[in-house]
Amino acid sequence: MDRDELRADCSSCFGLCCVALPFARSADFARDKPAGRACGHLRDDFGCGIHARLRDEGYRGCTVFDCFGAGQKVSQVTFGGTDWRRDPASASVMFAVFPVMRQLHELLAYTAEALDLPAARPVHRELRRALARIEKLTRGDAESVVALDVNALRGEVNPLLLRASELTRARVPGKRKDHRGADLMGARLSGADLRGASLRGALLVGADLTGADLRDADLIGADLRDADLSGADLTGALFLTGAQLTAARGDAATTLPPSLGRPAHWAREGSAGVVADA
Repeated sequence: MDRDELRADCSSCFGLCCVALPFARSADFARDKPAGRACGHLRDDFGCGIHARLRDEGYRGCTVFDCFGAGQKVSQVTFGGTDWRRDPASASVMFAVFPVMRQLHELLAYTAEALDLPAARPVHRELRRALARIEKLTRGDAESVVALDVNALRGEVNPLLLRASELTRARVPGKRKDHRGADLMGARLSGADLRGASLRGALLVGADLTGADLRDADLIGADLRDADLSGADLTGALFLTGAQLTAARGDAATTLPPSLGRPAHWAREGSAGVVADA
């Protein structure tokens, strides 16, 4: 499949994340919005009226959301380019399809990345079959997408992703730390040796990871909100997404995988500069 399909193209979407999904007033959103109601900042052309200043306006949560290309898939493929304003009768179904499609595209993105890992060659055949199957499911009609059991599908794909991760991280010398699902909220991990570690699903909110060695670490599903990655080395980090980086803090000294860009707000906001014990 074309990897560009897994990158959000807001210009080809009907503002689905701004309508279909709910949000609650918090540090991430300036006000409440129920699912199915358009955000007050959504323009007639489905663009965001405050896109350039979302953080300043209290909508940080919008800046860290990534649909992995699900928005344009639902808009242009599932519903053939007819938007919910022109066809109000389709709105409720379209809004139900979008969150399911988003999960499918996330799985596609992770599976595609696993196929790029040379050390995971022993599971490449199964990964290719999984990729083809999920991609086919994304092209089903609206009713079939809504009816999917995504949790069951994740249960089939996750072992393959885990095996790909294990095979890749096995190349890292020495003992590799296992922090899978760990509560590391606010942890003082400055300069920590986390090379090849499993941080799958770890809670790293507000953690101090300044100068940490995160090379080849598995970060799938890790919560990096407000984590300080200043000076950290994320070379070869597995299953790291742009949304995770945008949720975190970093600086010019943070080393990133070549496939990921440096969030613009890092330069504007800078780092807290806290240096803590490893």
